[in-house]
Amino acid sequence: MSVSVQTPARAGAREWLGLSVLLLPTVLLFLAMTVLFLATPEIAADLSPGSGELLWINDIYGFMMAGLLVPMGTIGDRIGRRRILMFGAAAFGLASLAAAFAPNVELLIAARAVMGVGAAAVMPSTLSLISNMFTDARQRGTAIGLWAASISVGVAVGPLVGGLLLESFWWGAALLIGVPVMALVLVAAPLAVSEYRAPQAGGLDWVSIPLSIATLIPFVYGIKELAKHGVNGVAVATLAAGLVFGVLFVRRQLRLENPLLDVRLFGNRTFSGALGVFLLSAIALGGVYLLFTQYLQLVAGLSALETGLRILPAALALVAVSMLSPVIARRVRPAYVLAVGTAFSVAGYLVLTQVDAPGEALLLTGFYLLYPGIAPTMALTTNLVIGSAPPEKAGAASAVNSTASDLGVALGIALLGSIGAAVYRSEMPSGVPEEAADTLPGALAAAEGLSASAAQAVLEPARVAFTSGLNAAALVAAVLAAGSALLALTLLRRLPPSGTPSPAPAAEEKAPEPVEVVA
Repeated sequence: MSVSVQTPARAGAREWLGLSVLLLPTVLLFLAMTVLFLATPEIAADLSPGSGELLWINDIYGFMMAGLLVPMGTIGDRIGRRRILMFGAAAFGLASLAAAFAPNVELLIAARAVMGVGAAAVMPSTLSLISNMFTDARQRGTAIGLWAASISVGVAVGPLVGGLLLESFWWGAALLIGVPVMALVLVAAPLAVSEYRAPQAGGLDWVSIPLSIATLIPFVYGIKELAKHGVNGVAVATLAAGLVFGVLFVRRQLRLENPLLDVRLFGNRTFSGALGVFLLSAIALGGVYLLFTQYLQLVAGLSALETGLRILPAALALVAVSMLSPVIARRVRPAYVLAVGTAFSVAGYLVLTQVDAPGEALLLTGFYLLYPGIAPTMALTTNLVIGSAPPEKAGAASAVNSTASDLGVALGIALLGSIGAAVYRSEMPSGVPEEAADTLPGALAAAEGLSASAAQAVLEPARVAFTSGLNAAALVAAVLAAGSALLALTLLRRLPPSGTPSPAPAAEEKAPEPVEVVA
């Protein structure tokens, strides 16, 4: 019996123009996650927040985004992915405007929370719209590679943009950049991006939405609490609460005919394997990236702007490799491309284990190896996750992919940051001020009121101890990255190159439910 081969329609000029529109908010959302860190000192001086309020100013954005990604992705599948994108863009833009001119801490925290809601709506909708606009496997791989590269652009330009704005304007200018970008999205998206929604998607289960939020927000909060304060009652309690609600959420989804998240997707070897590879890589990078930037600023003494300039070459390399990876994967099995890319990351992490204080040149060498090395993972696993899910569940799959990214970075900061902090505390000599024995920023603060010789006696061992913590964290990251490569070779090795035509489903097999397209 002959087997016919389906040839998906190739995207045209309108789809590529639409992609450029979708990449704008993707860059912005990740820029917004880093740019405010630089503005924190000015916010503290202007609004005088307490220590707890200062943490909430930075954290509430990520909490709301992580907690609402899955509901927003599924809602987009049901009511329209462009519609939820427009809602998110409007919410993010208006909240950015309110945050920039917030007269007090309470309004700033509230505005940042709404920014997180908007980000949760935008993030999965951009990725799921791309999956519908580009049905040809090659074109979809290239488009998702560009989407992955835009994340790196946002992370890399955050310190640059923030540093430039803060040198010329007030702290609110760092938040105002979201207003023109989202305004452009609101104008251009209806012209360049078609609406997509799944017909017969069923109604929303309104009990599942608070259950998913009650799962993710406490879990992310617990991870961040571990990163900041180590194991304590709050961290254990919130993590336990997240796990309990998670069990309830999964049990409910298995009983529903139209679940908020079809957890059976995880039974797909490609879906779960690609997510696992991505999660391990994100954990490794998340923690080391934090320590890397801290080294440049606190050990090497660079400004935020100078730190951003040091990161920029690696970010440009990541963009290039993200675009090249899908092209290579047309002829080479994705598992092999992932493994080779991860091998560069492992090499980079191992170089970081040899960094001394001072040792900026060796530090940058390691980072310039490991950062582009993660590009194949970002580009290919995202494509595999989206491509392995039915078209009508693309929004939910996109949300799961984005949630894995957020959780991976948070876990990396908690795990590797805790390792770095433990090594720092163990290597600090006795007799230094208490705050200096705890963290490197504490040592810098303690040295401010001392004489030059006394300050040097505090700062020199502190910098050496911090570097030792970086070395230890990089070693753990190398193990995690190696595990990611092994997982790819184990679970994804049977996947053919993306350029290999896929046979049409047999007559007796149920074809995927069509996706309704509205111009």
